[in-house]
Amino acid sequence: MNSLFLSPAANVCGESSSYVSGSHIYTWNGLLGAEQRRVLSSGVSRVWLKHFGQSTRRNGHRFCVVARIKKGQKNEYPWPEDIDPNLKSGHLSYLSRFKPLMEKPKPVTLEFEKPLVELQKKIIDVRKMADETGLDFTDQINLLESKYQQALKDLYTHLTPIQRLSIARHPNRPTFLDHVLNITDKWVELHGDRAGYDDPAIVTGLGTIDGNTYAFIGHQKGRNTKENIHRNFGMPTPHGYRKALRMMRYADHHRFPIITFIDTPGAFADLKSEELGQGEAIAVNLRTMFDLKVPIVTIVIGEGGSGGALAIGCANKMYMLENSVFYVASPEACAAILWKSSQEAPEAAEQLKITSTELCKLKIADGIIPEPLGGAHTDPTWTSQQIKVKLVKAMQELAAMDKETLLSHRHMKFRQIGGYLEGKPLPPTKNFNMKKKEVNLSKVKADIVMEIENLKKSVVEAKGKYPMPTISDKIEKLRKEIDKEMTKAFISMGLQRRVKALKMELSKSPSTPDGTLSPTLQEKADRLVNKFKHNLSRRGSYMGLKKKLVLLFKINRLQDLKARGEKLKEQINEKLDEKLKEKVKGKMEVLRKARDKVAKGEQLDDDQIKEVESAKEELAEMLKSVNLEVVGSVKKIGPTSPPGLGEKLAKADEVINKEIEKAVDMAGIRGKIEELKKQIASGPSDEKVEELEREIREQIAAVMDLTGLKKKVESVVGLPAQETVDAEGSPVDLTVQETVSAGNSPE
Repeated sequence: MNSLFLSPAANVCGESSSYVSGSHIYTWNGLLGAEQRRVLSSGVSRVWLKHFGQSTRRNGHRFCVVARIKKGQKNEYPWPEDIDPNLKSGHLSYLSRFKPLMEKPKPVTLEFEKPLVELQKKIIDVRKMADETGLDFTDQINLLESKYQQALKDLYTHLTPIQRLSIARHPNRPTFLDHVLNITDKWVELHGDRAGYDDPAIVTGLGTIDGNTYAFIGHQKGRNTKENIHRNFGMPTPHGYRKALRMMRYADHHRFPIITFIDTPGAFADLKSEELGQGEAIAVNLRTMFDLKVPIVTIVIGEGGSGGALAIGCANKMYMLENSVFYVASPEACAAILWKSSQEAPEAAEQLKITSTELCKLKIADGIIPEPLGGAHTDPTWTSQQIKVKLVKAMQELAAMDKETLLSHRHMKFRQIGGYLEGKPLPPTKNFNMKKKEVNLSKVKADIVMEIENLKKSVVEAKGKYPMPTISDKIEKLRKEIDKEMTKAFISMGLQRRVKALKMELSKSPSTPDGTLSPTLQEKADRLVNKFKHNLSRRGSYMGLKKKLVLLFKINRLQDLKARGEKLKEQINEKLDEKLKEKVKGKMEVLRKARDKVAKGEQLDDDQIKEVESAKEELAEMLKSVNLEVVGSVKKIGPTSPPGLGEKLAKADEVINKEIEKAVDMAGIRGKIEELKKQIASGPSDEKVEELEREIREQIAAVMDLTGLKKKVESVVGLPAQETVDAEGSPVDLTVQETVSAGNSPE
């Protein structure tokens, strides 16, 4: 508490005193014995200080101001307190609030994908059955998987427009910042429209690709409910478009080519945005983009809605991801206008021509960027690399143009859209079937299910007839699978050319006597491995490969320990004679029986404990007699909870429950919780219960401050801060290093 007294202060009407709390100032006036109080700035708390009134009665010319300075909340942005002082690169990552998600996004299955998802589960079950029996059904399973992949390919080749729209809106689809961080070597975000606001729905910044600097502008959606609320679901306000305008002028001044990413349902159409000039902000952007003297390339990565997308989309070239859409009005809005029902959205999507294929035919889009089967969310890194290839090629073409040619090229692109014929007769009317042919999955699914059932019968019949595969066979199979997946990972990361170039240099370089690489080649190999490890460490990417690498790391450790044990056993056997060996075996048998008894949960009596201790001492003496020293013995202690853990957990539960109660009140979901209780009590509808649980979880997570909750729990429980980086490196990193250095790099 800090107090500031100012005296004398003239007061004609009588005594007065003031109190300052944060941003609130309270004054007390005593006029002719009547106490009054005035609040000079609005606040929530009300503080009544009568003792100030008493002090002013004693001294009518004294003015008192009391200020309370609240301690600011710790904020680790932009620099954390425990940053490594020896950091040599990666500084820019601290300047971005866009961090990897702590939890992997939940898989979301679209309606038209459900039949194939069921087939995939059945194939996985068959593979597990085959692995349990130890029989080799690889050919049959591979045939099933090839048929499944063909069905998947047919489905995604013949998607209807409304199905492509659902993929473009997929909640796990990679966002603008996901792609930027994948394709740039360096990236720094620039904030604000220089008019007092920073709209998080539009992100701007500078990044380098292959040594060239570009200005990036894009719509940013959230990766979960909390982020979507913060980003306003990718719908910008006028502040966002003015921020983009500032960045465009900045890039034009410094001669930086501009790359824009479109992913928005449209501009935010609330009353406040209209009051602030939403239409004017979009119109100014449209006019300005046609006068910029630098190359502009636009990528549509999700959905591009109306003028909200066009405000950053007036480019020399526009490319679209395979499953992205671009429209003047959403199919749901169009159906509501034309047919007074959003149920006609599929028909509206057909007529609006919103897909990348249709827009390329109309020469609105200049090219299609391929996506992996299943959509960009199935392999975001590979999708980003395809975007990078297309961007680099387009920028090379536009860089060869002078300013006048560049402006003319941009003007003509939009002037040629929507051509018309004048004075020529129209061709005779023809009836065309405009609806895209949908794939009939029922027959394909029935055939694959029949083959799966036949394969299951074969596996059950063959079970027990053939010997089980050995552990070494399984380890060798695991190594082959890792080699294949690492090859695919190198290709999806865009490192295949660098691997081939390194192999070419290795074949040409002279061999050294000790088999080591030259310093130059070693440095290149280290950079390649570090790049691969960096891409592999991203959350949600290459999960199957990471699990197998961790498993291989553990297997290698166990094999190493086993080899050391065998070597030690040989050394002991060499020094022991036959008579001593028999005695050692007897004592080891005593220890083994005691260990088995303890493992079953039985207690050892006093005589057995004395026998075990005696056997240990005699074993030590026997080994010392042949010049072998016992360094120490290991006691296998069962897992026990540390003292006071129960009390700490109870305190943590109490804190968490209080925070959840606050979140429930803030979100206003008491009614939903009561409805959930009724549904559980009635118990007929599991789907309704799951839907209510999901909604409640999402709304609680949206309003709860998880970072603050974690700090409260740690302060109550007294847990030390966990170290995020192990000095020895993670198992995945070590295994990658071992695999690549051992010569198992992909072809």
